[in-house]
Amino acid sequence: MSILVYTESENGKFKKAALEVVSYAKAVADQMDTTVTAVAVNAEDVEVLGAYGASKVLLVKDESLKAFNAKKYAAILEGAAKNEGTNVVVLSASANSKYLAPMLAVGLDAGYVSNVIEAPSNVSPFTVKRSAFTNKAFATTEINTDIKIIGLSNNSFGLVESGGSASVENFSPEIPDSGVTVESVDKATDKVSIADAEIVVSGGRGLKGPENWGMIEELAEVLGAATACSKPVSDLGWRPHSEHVGQTGKPVASNLYIAIGISGAIQHLAGINASKVKVVINTDPEAPFFKAADYGIVGDAFEVVPKLIEKLKAFKAANA
Repeated sequence: MSILVYTESENGKFKKAALEVVSYAKAVADQMDTTVTAVAVNAEDVEVLGAYGASKVLLVKDESLKAFNAKKYAAILEGAAKNEGTNVVVLSASANSKYLAPMLAVGLDAGYVSNVIEAPSNVSPFTVKRSAFTNKAFATTEINTDIKIIGLSNNSFGLVESGGSASVENFSPEIPDSGVTVESVDKATDKVSIADAEIVVSGGRGLKGPENWGMIEELAEVLGAATACSKPVSDLGWRPHSEHVGQTGKPVASNLYIAIGISGAIQHLAGINASKVKVVINTDPEAPFFKAADYGIVGDAFEVVPKLIEKLKAFKAANA
C-alpha cells in the first residue's frame, strides 16, 4: 500500500522535479502511515531518492524507453501500482507527466487531480488544494476513487531531505507496443532548463533585437538562471521557440521571474503567474505587467540591466 512516485530523469540524471515529488510523497506517506516506492526509468544513482523519502526504487532498464513514450510509460506505472498495491500515485507537472497521467488514470480507474500545491489537508476523505484559473484562484478537491493520482505543481512543495535510504529492485513489466516511433529528439542546450530553474530571466520586444540578448544571458549566468522570452520574440525568430514562456508556451513556476522589456499580455501573465516573485523592468509605467509584479523598475533596460549585473557581481565577489 505504499505511495507510488514517477521520478523523471534525462540522460540518466534525475530532474529537480523528481526529487520534489518524492519529498511530497514522503509527506503523504507519513500522513497515511506507509512508505514511498519510486519508479525510475534508465536512471543512474537511484539511491539518492532515499535521501528524499523513498524506501524502495523500482528500476526499469530498457533501451527502447530512452525516448519518452506516454503509452509505454503509463503501462510501466500501471504495472508498478498493481504490483505494489498502491492507492496513491504522485507525478510532476511536466509536459510528459501531464501526457501520461490521463492514460494512467484510465488504466487504474483512478481520479486524477493536477496542479496540486500542498500536502493533503485530510486523507479520509482524501482532500488536496490545487491552483485554478491560471493560478488566480485555489480549489479544494476531494478524490473519492479507490486509487488517486496527484499531479504536483512545480516548485510548490520544495525539496525536503529526510535522511533515509532506499533499496533498489529491477522491475521488468510487460510493455505494450505503442504504435509510435520516435525518429529524433531536438533538445534545447540551455545550461539551466526553464522547467527546473529556480530563477528565470525573460526578455521581450523591448530588447529591440536579437543582437541585444547578450545582457539577458549575462544576467542569467550571474544568477544561475534560465533564459526565456515572450511569444512575439520567438515569433520574430530572435530566440528559439523552446524559450517561449506563457500560456501558449512553456509554463513557469520559478521562485523568481525577471521580465525585461515585456509589456505583460494576458497570455504571458497566465503562463508565469505561478512564479513566487515577479520582477519587471520596463520604460512604460502603464505596462500591464506592473499590476502583476511584486517589484517593478520603470527605466530603460539598457541602463538598468548592466547596473544590476555590476551590483550582483560585486555582491557575489564580496560574499565569495
